[in-house]
Amino acid sequence: MSLKNKLAEFDASRKRPPEVVAIVRRGIDYTRESGAAGLRVGERAPDFTLPNQRGERVSLLDRLSRGPVVLNFYRGVW
Repeated sequence: MSLKNKLAEFDASRKRPPEVVAIVRRGIDYTRESGAAGLRVGERAPDFTLPNQRGERVSLLDRLSRGPVVLNFYRGVW
């Protein structure tokens, strides 16, 4: 099974109320239409610096100098 299919299966299993699904869908559509949807596959990310979970400043360029990077943006309490 492909990752896309696994994600669709997982999403369907969450049984969210229709009003919640509608809100999430509007947010996704708005982000895509605004052009702020992020990078395309193979596109290079611009350098940025953000605080980590301990408040320390972390630079993408610095982390890339050590090898591949996986980014995880944690929004806090959902």
